[in-house]
Amino acid sequence: MFLELRQYTTNPGQRDNWVQFMEETIIPFQVSKGMVIVGSFRGERERPDATQDENQYVWIRRFESESERERLYKAVYQSDEWVNNIAPRIPAMLDRDKIVVTRIEPTAASVIH
Repeated sequence: MFLELRQYTTNPGQRDNWVQFMEETIIPFQVSKGMVIVGSFRGERERPDATQDENQYVWIRRFESESERERLYKAVYQSDEWVNNIAPRIPAMLDRDKIVVTRIEPTAASVIH
């Protein structure tokens, strides 16, 4: 089992729209195809003197194996719904050049298994 930590930068002023789109459209669609979404998060300030990252969005998905990830990626990203209805709406809200995807594995002390 592994997780995919996905860090996004939204276009200025678009984070609330992006979160709404994720939670009302993208996440339900991906879950309907079998994806397991562990969490969806807005970036917040780390310290009182730090500026809030108003454009950061993070989400986490879980996969049981690489073959499952490949199968689910195909089911989602090659579907007519994704290609024709979902993907075209993304560039207005998200800076796709700044997407950072990190594969992570929980350690024994993690509550996520």
